[in-house]
This record gives sequence, C-alpha cells and structure tokens, in this order.
Amino acid sequence: MPEAAAPRSSFAPLRLPVFAVLWGATVLGNIGSFMRDVASAWLVTDLSPSPTAVALIQTAATLPVFLLAIPAGVLSDILDRRRFLIVVQVLLAAVSTALLLLSRSGALTVEYLIALTFIGGVGAALMGPTWQSIVPELVPREELKNAVALNSLGINIARAIGPALGGLILASFGAAMTYGADVASYVFVIAALLWWKRPAATDADGLSENFGGAFRAGLRYARASRELHIVLLRAAVFFLFASAAWALLPLVARQMLKGTAGFYGVLMGAVGAGAIVGALVMPRLRAKLDADGLILLASVLTVAVLGALVLAPPQWLAVLLLLVLGVGWITALTTLNGVAQAVLPNWVRGRGLAVYLTVFNGAMAAGSLGWGLVAQQIGVRGALVGAAAGLLLVALFFHRVRLPAGEADLQASRHWPEPLLAEPVAHDRGPVMVQVEYRVRKENRPAFLEAVRRLAPERRRDGAYAWGLHEHTADPERIVEWFMVESWAEHLRQHHRVSHADADLQDEVVRWHIGPQRPEVHHFLAL
Repeated sequence: MPEAAAPRSSFAPLRLPVFAVLWGATVLGNIGSFMRDVASAWLVTDLSPSPTAVALIQTAATLPVFLLAIPAGVLSDILDRRRFLIVVQVLLAAVSTALLLLSRSGALTVEYLIALTFIGGVGAALMGPTWQSIVPELVPREELKNAVALNSLGINIARAIGPALGGLILASFGAAMTYGADVASYVFVIAALLWWKRPAATDADGLSENFGGAFRAGLRYARASRELHIVLLRAAVFFLFASAAWALLPLVARQMLKGTAGFYGVLMGAVGAGAIVGALVMPRLRAKLDADGLILLASVLTVAVLGALVLAPPQWLAVLLLLVLGVGWITALTTLNGVAQAVLPNWVRGRGLAVYLTVFNGAMAAGSLGWGLVAQQIGVRGALVGAAAGLLLVALFFHRVRLPAGEADLQASRHWPEPLLAEPVAHDRGPVMVQVEYRVRKENRPAFLEAVRRLAPERRRDGAYAWGLHEHTADPERIVEWFMVESWAEHLRQHHRVSHADADLQDEVVRWHIGPQRPEVHHFLAL
C-alpha cells in the first residue's frame, strides 16, 4: 500500500500553481539550453577537427560554474532572488542572440563559440544556486523533498527532449534557427518570473548579511563540515572520470559511429530518456541500496557504456548504451545532490550547494579538458579505455569512504538564551569572545573532552573562526570552552543557526557538568 501511494505523492508539488508554473518554465528554458549546447558542440566539429577544441566547448560551459558558483550562492542569499534570476535570463538570451547572428552571417569562429559558451556558463553559474534556493519558498516543508526530486526530473525531461529536438532543427534548418529557438525559450522563463509575485524580504532584526560576511560564513561552514567534505570528495572522483562521456561524445558520434548532427541529438536525447527511466526506478533502487551502493552502481554502468563505445557498436546499439549511461548519470547526480542537501541546514543551503556545484563543475571542466588532451595524443578509443579503467578503480577504492546518512535534524532549535547586555551593542563591533565555563570531575574529564571536541566543528560551522579549551590552574575542575566570532551581529546569527542536532550534541557535553546551574556563559567584546 505505501509503495502504491509514493508515486502520487511525489508529484504533489505540481498542484501548487506557483511551483507548477516556474517548474514548467524551467523545463522549457532547459530544453532551449540543451538545444543551444547541441548546436555548439556540433558546430565546433565543423569549425575544427581538433579533439582539444571540441573538449574546450565543454570546459568553457562548466569552468565558470567552478569559478563563480560560490559567489553566486552568496548572491542568492542576499539579493532578491526573483530579480536576480530575471537579470541572468536576459544575459543568457543575449548570448544566444549573438550566436544566432554570428552563425547566420557566417562569421562564427571557434574563438567566438568558446567565448560565448563561456559567457553562457557564467549565466548558468549565477542561476544554478538561486534556482535551487527558491524551492523552499514555493512549497511547504513537507513537500520539499518531492519538489527537489521534481526539479531533477524536469532537468532530465529537458535533457531527453532538448538534444533530440536541437539535433533535428540543426539538421533541418541550421544553427541559426536552433539558437533562435533557445532565445524564444527565455521569453517564457522571464514571463513566468515576472508573473511570480515573490513576497518582499524583511529584516526585522537587522541581521541581514552583506556579501563579504556571507561569503566568509559560507566558507567557514564548508571548511568545518566533514560530512560535506565526504560528499565533495566522492563527487570529484566520480565526475572527473565520468566527464569523458560528455567531452568525447561528439567525436564518438561523428568519427567512430559515422553519425550526423541529428544522430548526435538522438544520442543526447537517449541520455536524457535514460535519466528519466532512472528517476522513475530510483525509489526501488533506494529501497535495496544505500547511497554508497547507488554510486557504485552508477560507476559500473558508466564504465560498461564507455567500454562498449570503444568497440564502435552499430548506431542502434549506441542509442541503447546511452540510455544506460543516462540511468547511471541520474543515479549518481541525484544521490550526491540529495546527500549534499541532507547535510546542509537552511541558512547556508545556497552557499553549501554552491560549493558542491563548484566541485562538480570543476571536476567536469578539468575532466573534459584532460580527456580531450588524452584523445589528442592517443586517440578517442584510448581515452575511452583510460576513463573507464580509471573510473572503475576509483569507484572500488572510494567505496570505503562512506557517504553520510544525512538523517540529522538541522532545523534551527533557537534554544540559546539571548545574551545579557549592560547597554546596546553595535552589530559591527567585534571580534567577540564567547566563554562557556564547565565544572567537570577529574574522573569524567576524558569522556567530557571527547564530547566537547566533537562540539568544535559545530561551533566553527555556525560562525566561529577560532575555538579552544583551557583549564583553571588553581581549580582543575573548572574548564573553559571559548570561541571567537568576527562581530556581534555574526554571533546573534549564530544563535539562530544552532540546529536540533547541535543542541543534542551540546546536551551530551553538559551532562558531564556538575553543579546546580547550567554552565556559565560570558561574552567579551574587543576594545
């Protein structure tokens, strides 16, 4: 009975008009983007036979996300997200318009194509974290996971339709018409964003973050979160090798499989169709495999496809292989993205996802360029063999580095009392030293130290830039935990960031404290 109800509930967010309209507009916009990418990837094979030039298109598309995702995540948290998205859509429409005019006039060169692809990548870098960050604004909390899953499904619907449609238009009417269709898609996205009446943000407590402070807070969190480190490591090693499939596919289609632009679009569409199949069977896979098992499965499927493409199979079999690649790709993508979402609290979600996108696109950019250079030296077949062998080895080795379960309650607990003040404190005053004084029996000290040292990463994640422990020289039972925060406003934000999981960890530390009162907390301001 529960299994029968799950498919219905997964589409529940589409009953909400705002989410449905923006979701539909996003799918349409992504279809246009995939059409543009197909045209660009195929045109570069006309303009240059060099594998490096072909791979540079993929690098130019992903490198800006690697460079700009973190600043984009900060902007998504401090700017009006609706207006920001509209500006980015206008930028992307301008890029496709320039490609349309250059291709129509016959003036398009490899240099122009790479440069405009890079600018389009800048737009994608600015847009990615913001699109993900607005989802909690569009649906109630209980529908958030379903909405995130629908976003992944929407991308892969676009991946299935866009490349095939783009290849068809490219083969029938030329590149200019393909780029024109992409421009038209942005009109619908902008219209949907203008229709969305986003409530104005308020800052009743005056604790809104500026760019520099938000940037530093996001980096502090990323440095201190071991769970996020594991997700980033697993993503980097997978996509570094799996990127070979995307970087070399135009050459595989044209040189090894003797296909046309339309056939290349069919191959890309097959990847998207396979991703849709993968998304639909994902609940059954999750019931049988944990996150580590899913990543291993995705790696094995990708290795099998890369190995089979080395043999230059018939075109019909290549299409089936790309369907399998789509299943593996969506399995890895949704698993890693889902774990990243699960280990990030709401206050830093945009910035944390931006760090994840930075690693993802950095691995894709480096891998695409690297495998293009490898293909330049030893041929496309040799590069495919190297990528398949490398991916299999890292999949087996890093399978031992277990992904976090992501089951902690990261909702804000708000259990810290407001600091006592003799007089009001300016928000920009700092740094601030916070001291927590415990009394711990000598025989309990090892257990206390073990618990309190697990608390250190939590302090750093929520805003501290330094942390330490000291004991009183005259009374060894008195132990002071201290941490430094850059400003009074940042410490007040820290009060709002502490999660229920953090509160449980703090209670574990306090249980070793003796005395009738809770540990004393003192706040000190720099003079």
